[in-house]
Amino acid sequence: MQLAEDVTWLERAGNCLIFGPSGVGKTHLAAGLTRRMVELGKRAKFFAANTLVQELQHAKLQLQLPALLRKLDRFDLLVLDDLGYVKKSEAETSVLFELIAHRYERKSLLITANQPFSQWDSIFSDSMMTVAAVDRLVHHGTIFEIKSDSYRRQAASDRLNNSQSS
Repeated sequence: MQLAEDVTWLERAGNCLIFGPSGVGKTHLAAGLTRRMVELGKRAKFFAANTLVQELQHAKLQLQLPALLRKLDRFDLLVLDDLGYVKKSEAETSVLFELIAHRYERKSLLITANQPFSQWDSIFSDSMMTVAAVDRLVHHGTIFEIKSDSYRRQAASDRLNNSQSS
């Protein structure tokens, strides 16, 4: 709630990192926090991580990556939802790292991921890049780890149990 009521973390270029298994509400929390920042007068953009990485790759191929990064600087907060689904190719992870490095201490990122940092070598193609990315994200970051069962799995189980008892 503190992050949702106070924009100083954005003004200090802080990051928010939300970890947890699939179905525990990471995207829901990210969307709610993003909406609140907009309500408080901040500019924000929400991306599926794969979509943003594809846009960054396309811009790099067109030699327009610096221009796209500057364009994204208009937003106080960029949200990368489901980072763990970014493929581990050199092209994808290099533009992702460039985004993280570019925004470091300048603008905020909110990232959701299924994997904790200890498993981010499955995201980045190079362990040195992983360490450097994590270092930049956590330096001014607030980290949330959700340990819960999937809401979707529980809802499906409840529906199944209700249909069998009817």
